[in-house]
Amino acid sequence: MNQRRKSREYALQMLFQWEMGKQEPSRIEEGFWKIASAQKSTREFANQLFESAAARAAELDPVISALSKNWRIERIAAIDRTILRLALAELRATSTPAKVIINEAVELAKKFSSEDASAFINGVLDAAAKSFSANAAGGK
Repeated sequence: MNQRRKSREYALQMLFQWEMGKQEPSRIEEGFWKIASAQKSTREFANQLFESAAARAAELDPVISALSKNWRIERIAAIDRTILRLALAELRATSTPAKVIINEAVELAKKFSSEDASAFINGVLDAAAKSFSANAAGGK
């Protein structure tokens, strides 16, 4: 498994823990890295993704709600909501190509959620990527 994918898995696990307990991100990271081991670059990228998604959750949830037609945010499974937050934060905060982020999120859904969830996550993130790129281009 490549290091970026492993970073995303670790970030997802920390973000899910944050979602369940709403502890300070630094406390979650400290506890997480006591039991998980990874190369420095893997840890740094995981922490960056986790911190970004946790900090932006309130901003990202309305985006998720708007793009997941007929689904209120609280009705979306916690793991799927977490995967969506993580991917949306990465879409907004990094220069990683949208196709890569979407593919990685779909793989996370297949591993940690359900096959049905992967299709849902793909649809929401594809719509988000199109919306973000349209906004970046001035709505054209």
